[in-house]
Amino acid sequence: MSARAQTVRLTPSQHRILVGFARSHGLSEYAMLARVVEAGLAALVQGAGSGIDTREIVTELASVSTRIVDVERMLDRTLFTACAAYCYARNAALGARTDDETVTAEIVAAYDRQQRLSREEQP
Repeated sequence: MSARAQTVRLTPSQHRILVGFARSHGLSEYAMLARVVEAGLAALVQGAGSGIDTREIVTELASVSTRIVDVERMLDRTLFTACAAYCYARNAALGARTDDETVTAEIVAAYDRQQRLSREEQP
């Protein structure tokens, strides 16, 4: 099988990328160009017959999104329950005889504080 010579015109940015790849792989620009052409042609041939179903991908992403929403709800409920347990345990440990309205206000304040802290950027 004989090779055939072709002239290829690259934009300056394409040429810079080609040169960068060639250097990183220890190849000449021409050898890297040949690899790029081979990879591109293979992608075109395989892409035409691969039958990637975008509907299936969208369905799976929607499923993952729904599950994430469920996990967020569960985590939110868990955080609120933990805040409630903390506030009731704290009041019991202090021997305070507070009514449920006061403890509920403490729970909501603790929950809001934890929510606010979770939105702050971590170092």
